[in-house]
Amino acid sequence: MLELLHIENIAVIEAADIAFRPGFNALTGETGAGKSIVIDAMGAVLGGRTSRELIRTGASHAFVSAEFSGVPADLPGLAEAGVAPDENGELLLQREIGSDGKNVCRANGRPITVAQLRRVGSELLNIHGQHDGAQLLDEEQHGAYLDRFGRTEGVLTAYQQAYGVMADLRGQIRALQMDEAEKARRMDSLRFQIDELERANLQPGEEEELTARRNLLRNGEKYLGALSGADYCLNGGEEGGGAVSALRDAEEALYGIRTLGDDLMELYKRLENLRCEAYDLAETIRDKRAEFDFSPAELDAVESRSDLLYRLKKKYGATVEDMLNYLEKCREELDAIETADDTLSRLEQQLQAAEKKVRAAGAELTQARRAAGAVLEQRIQQELRDLDMNRVRFAIDFAEKEPSPDGCDTIRFLMSANVGEDLRPIARIASGGELARIMLALKNVLAEQEAVGTLVFDEVDTGVSGRAAQKVAEKLAQVSRRKQVLCVTHLPQLAAMADTHFSVEKGESKGRTFTHVILLDREARKAELARLTGGTKVTPALLESAGELLDEAESYRKNL
Repeated sequence: MLELLHIENIAVIEAADIAFRPGFNALTGETGAGKSIVIDAMGAVLGGRTSRELIRTGASHAFVSAEFSGVPADLPGLAEAGVAPDENGELLLQREIGSDGKNVCRANGRPITVAQLRRVGSELLNIHGQHDGAQLLDEEQHGAYLDRFGRTEGVLTAYQQAYGVMADLRGQIRALQMDEAEKARRMDSLRFQIDELERANLQPGEEEELTARRNLLRNGEKYLGALSGADYCLNGGEEGGGAVSALRDAEEALYGIRTLGDDLMELYKRLENLRCEAYDLAETIRDKRAEFDFSPAELDAVESRSDLLYRLKKKYGATVEDMLNYLEKCREELDAIETADDTLSRLEQQLQAAEKKVRAAGAELTQARRAAGAVLEQRIQQELRDLDMNRVRFAIDFAEKEPSPDGCDTIRFLMSANVGEDLRPIARIASGGELARIMLALKNVLAEQEAVGTLVFDEVDTGVSGRAAQKVAEKLAQVSRRKQVLCVTHLPQLAAMADTHFSVEKGESKGRTFTHVILLDREARKAELARLTGGTKVTPALLESAGELLDEAESYRKNL
């Protein structure tokens, strides 16, 4: 359960610590006091979407942390994030939201991503927002609700895998099904490109070789001049010897005294090695000079080849390797078109088999959904009776449809608000109060199937009053005996039924607005309930009525 929520610089809340307790926790306050901001902070620390506008004016960042107890160590989200609760089953989630849009998220001090935080948060706490009831009006969501209740993930995954194979085959077939004129145009284009690339006779690595040879030929005179100069220095000319000859003379000069001392022998050997190295260099330079054959025709050929590669690169790829890959793809595509009839025949046979598998998997999914739907109808009907909606009938309608990613059936929630009326889509006949209670019933049923330990209801009482409000309060009290319940409400019936009651109050100090969250004792609760009942003017009669409401709620909770 959620033990402590710490909030810093979220909207009008500068700093707040809310120590929630087991059972039913209620939050009340004037409209605009900041109750929904507390819910927004919960959503933020659980990985929900945030914006820089959430940060309190003048602050550089916002910060929220949530301490949970009794966290199972085997939650899939924790394992994926590489974190675990401590030895006492406690888990600390933290999120810092910077004004620059950056987020820092941690779980028990370990950095995690927002996506990982969202995954972990969804396994710990479930928020029913003010506008969630509107989801019931979206019939596309009904199937998802049923799948969650029936835990059809395995069957649904098997169906989606089969559907994916079928969809891929259909895509391949569509790609091959072109009219004859389009086919002829594409084949002509491919043949032209293939011919142009084949005639070029591209070779891997040739671009680098061409560049090197072109640079050499463009600098032929400089190249020969340098080699000739080096050759002259080493070998000499007609008028005199070069370095090699001078080194030979020096070597001969030392030859006679080399044995007179170790140092002289060392000098002689060094000179000998130097003369040999100079001789090898001279021979190498002379060979390179002799090998180089500058030809204007060769330079023209190299320039022409480089220009061809440049033009081809603009059309087919940035490198020779890229162009060769493109050539291979063109060949494959041309072959596929030329053999399209045979390929189409083969793919159509595969498609028939894939469609049969989809139908079979879809039938299995529908069967699982119908079985889950029958149970869900009964459970929702029971919940509605508990919420004083005895005359309301709830049913799930199944209609066959062509296979789609979510199955082969259209699922709709139907209801009849009065005796004798036909079942109709919820969107057509449900009032705001009915939607709120049906959504509450659905949330409660779904929560029974999940390991989530805390349920949050943000103004679940919308459109509800009188006896219906009392029934909603009793239902939340019942749920709170299995899971921790946090509820933002404006109704005294719900606030009175809570085990723990917080008041969200707004004030001003030094020209700034501040929001505080206060834990109420019994006397403070009476005053708050009186305010909820009668408005700003709290009379002794209202206080007495509030006391009676608290007594009745306490008596009801004791009998749960």
